[in-house]
Amino acid sequence: MQTNFTPAQLADPYVAESEGILRKCVHCGFCTATCPTYVTLGNELDSPRGRIYLIKDMLENGRAADEEVVTHIDRCLSCLACMTTCPSGVNYMHLVDHARVHIEQTYKRPLKDRLVRGVLAAVLPYPARFRLALKAARLGRPFAAAMKRVPFLKTFGVMLDLAPSDIAPASPASVPGIRAAQVEKRGRVAILTGCAQPVLKPGINEAAIRLLTRLGVEVVVPEGEGCCGALVHHMGREEQALAAARRNVDVWVKAADAGGLDSIIITASGCGTTIKDYGHMLRLDPAYAEKAARVSALAKDITEYLATLDLPRQEPKNLIVAYHSACSMQHGQKITMAPKLLLRNAGFTVRDPAEGHLCCGSAGTYNILQPEISATLKARKVKNIEATKADIIATGNIGCITQIATGTAMPILHTVELLDWAYGGEKPALLGLAEAKVAAE
Repeated sequence: MQTNFTPAQLADPYVAESEGILRKCVHCGFCTATCPTYVTLGNELDSPRGRIYLIKDMLENGRAADEEVVTHIDRCLSCLACMTTCPSGVNYMHLVDHARVHIEQTYKRPLKDRLVRGVLAAVLPYPARFRLALKAARLGRPFAAAMKRVPFLKTFGVMLDLAPSDIAPASPASVPGIRAAQVEKRGRVAILTGCAQPVLKPGINEAAIRLLTRLGVEVVVPEGEGCCGALVHHMGREEQALAAARRNVDVWVKAADAGGLDSIIITASGCGTTIKDYGHMLRLDPAYAEKAARVSALAKDITEYLATLDLPRQEPKNLIVAYHSACSMQHGQKITMAPKLLLRNAGFTVRDPAEGHLCCGSAGTYNILQPEISATLKARKVKNIEATKADIIATGNIGCITQIATGTAMPILHTVELLDWAYGGEKPALLGLAEAKVAAE
């Protein structure tokens, strides 16, 4: 794509990077076939190619974002399916990240949008606040339907609908400290506690720690780590995102220097995609560039790490698993086979749903900010998953688990929860439901 940026504009390293990305686009349109919003809405401006044109025009002319640009960029899920499809290597992720920062800096959203985004940024990245908000949501849930009929309150009604009725207590897995290997030590890792996941599904990290320590891996839960920054990063709140990244970089580098780390384990693939990008996010910060690159190199999804441990093959189990590959896993991190191979090796029969490349509609806060599109994508995803006739669903991202669970009666678990059970751990309660269903049939 031909560009016409001035030398003065290109002196800005962020503009220069975006210009290089824009020049790689050859207008081929392959991205439109795999873009969930284009497939759903049929609008060229809701495709990666259309958004690229909007971003180019906005940046090239040095103008503030307008309502049209904001509308179509906001509809982007950042699923990154376009990057998997693109034959030209267009780094759409970094381009749309830059566009969101530009929007945040130059566009004044309506009061309702500012309020909603402010609440999300102030609550979701902080487990204590999030847990308190979920408890308060119990009181507001009876009013959700009425709130959704009032335009100004609609998004808050959507939040109430998404809030779980049962809230797990704080998990010991989140308490800083060292979990010793239960057999001869073969590795040492840190694990991301996270923000939303330990509130919504603390059993995920509990299963990961049990499994790793049984396999001889020492697990460190470092003092001082927090949200990876992904939630605010995708809102264009870059200073808040970079502050989160710097905090975690300091914590993990300290842990690595103190006792060595083979990896930093992440059990939420959405977080993993962001942490693996810390090196890029902080590349212009002389105090953090090298340390951030070191952290990104250490970051691994739990299944990515387990695949290096040569786990023994288990006896076949009478359970069929539909594996939902989260967008952040398959498109963001390019991890496609490891989770399925681990499940098969653990004795499960694994089936791939049709249209596995399409997003389920969760995408961080997308199901709150774009509920109609999200609901359409969820229905499409659930239909394809249920068509597999599997007994249970496995995936590697808390957002997908939360989203898909609201659309189907099929039990859904994190991949590591199934692997933990298969290799001697506790049986998840939902797995018992799936086994009862198989026995009844």
